[in-house]
Amino acid sequence: MNESDEVEFAQPKDDDERAAVAGACMLRLNFEMPMLLDDMSNQVDQAYRALPDRLYLVDAGGTIYWRSEQGPFGFDVETFARQVEALAGR
Repeated sequence: MNESDEVEFAQPKDDDERAAVAGACMLRLNFEMPMLLDDMSNQVDQAYRALPDRLYLVDAGGTIYWRSEQGPFGFDVETFARQVEALAGR
């Protein structure tokens, strides 16, 4: 799909390159929410690893507020939206 959409990047070699790729993806996908950029050692990925994918909401104090069921079949967009609103209202 990336090839057909002409979205191709070389594997980043440092944090600056990784940030540039992430920024381009955020702009192309119109993400408006804050995002976390993992370091080159994938420290956050290792700490929160959940295969298949899982969505997490982390509060301002760094505590996991909510996590989804395993994806992609466990993703429930409506529940996620409610949880985001609940966390934002705290």
